[in-house]
Amino acid sequence: MRIALGVEYDGSAFLGWQSQAEGQTVQDMLQSALSQIAGEHISVVAAGRTDTGVHALEQVVHFDTTASRPVTAWVRGVNSLLPGSIAVLWAHPVPDEFHARFSAHGRCYRYLLLNRATRSAIHAGKVGWFHTPLDVAAMQAAALLLLGEHDFSAFRAAECQAKSPVKDLQKLDISMKGEMIVFDFSANAFLHHMVRNIVGCLVYIGKGKYPPDWLAEVLVGRERSFAAPTFAPDGLYLRQIKYEAKCGLPQMGNNTMLGELL
Repeated sequence: MRIALGVEYDGSAFLGWQSQAEGQTVQDMLQSALSQIAGEHISVVAAGRTDTGVHALEQVVHFDTTASRPVTAWVRGVNSLLPGSIAVLWAHPVPDEFHARFSAHGRCYRYLLLNRATRSAIHAGKVGWFHTPLDVAAMQAAALLLLGEHDFSAFRAAECQAKSPVKDLQKLDISMKGEMIVFDFSANAFLHHMVRNIVGCLVYIGKGKYPPDWLAEVLVGRERSFAAPTFAPDGLYLRQIKYEAKCGLPQMGNNTMLGELL
């Protein structure tokens, strides 16, 4: 039997999603809890990897098992064995051809950037921070230059394992809510560090280091060295994985439990 799960996590205390020898990853924790419920070793496949410090409101994974358990066991039972910073939101049986990564046709991320003179104690680890005022209008103008299908090599981490740097960026909206700048990204898929590298470049433009047109030059140049440094992971959230309706997954969409910004 193949089961799909929706998983929420606070990535602050973990070494990212991907299983590592050190063991302190979201995947390691989830696999351990699932294996205890199943009574056999369980290995999960995720829709996408998240880095150290990056959060997820709805990561989607799938796993195969010979164990027969009620759906509630894969949710409440697994949650009873997970740390408080990881929670299974839903479980759903899926056909064998379903694949959490390859069946997905879109991913949505949100980056929260606190733009004020002092860092936040309350939101530590949950938002990025920049201390001088940023020109949101200039950042919005620059963001438009990245929309569509492009080679995003300039925003790709050196260790990225994607077969192609060409991605279709369908949405990059930037808005101001109080002292928070909110960046919304949607694409068919993302390269490793792509969102954080784009945010870093937009901050450069927002603080006046470069004009908006500079971002088009970086994109066309296709060289990582032309772009800004990778921005902090703290404010990055994987918000949603998109699948065809025929998959029948109970996607949560926007998680309003955490407040208006998420």
